[in-house]
Amino acid sequence: MKKLVVYYSLDGNTKFIAQAIAEAVGADILELKPKKEPNAKSPMKYLWGGRQVLMKEKPELKHFDTNPQDYDCLFIGTPVWAWTYAPALATFFTMGNLKGKKIALFCCSGGGKGKTLEKMKEQLSGNEFIGEMDFVEPLKQDKEQNAVLAAQWAKQIGNS
Repeated sequence: MKKLVVYYSLDGNTKFIAQAIAEAVGADILELKPKKEPNAKSPMKYLWGGRQVLMKEKPELKHFDTNPQDYDCLFIGTPVWAWTYAPALATFFTMGNLKGKKIALFCCSGGGKGKTLEKMKEQLSGNEFIGEMDFVEPLKQDKEQNAVLAAQWAKQIGNS
């Protein structure tokens, strides 16, 4: 079974988890990168990101060569912005008709996932959901343990 980890990350938390998952299950990685992005170190990123979510923006993404249609199993990850997935994922969801895939969802937050995973499932109907997991500040809260948890979770569901 061909596996792909698709993710967006601004602060690095989701990237960290995505890399742990990909390494654990031997998956390829597709990082979604918007053409315009705020400075990750600026406190204005919260205002910028929240506005994008509330306005239901779908930012233009930088070109990528990986075709998610070529994979059987997708791990899809996002940071939590305003209690939902990041706008880069909204763009990704409209780019291709993902149907009939095995999908595992994960998110990284500063304290609560809100309805992030449920909203992602709504956008990805027509697929088989094989797992979901959320992480709270994995780079700050026991980084090594979070990497182990992500790898164990991915191995457990990646073979289903």
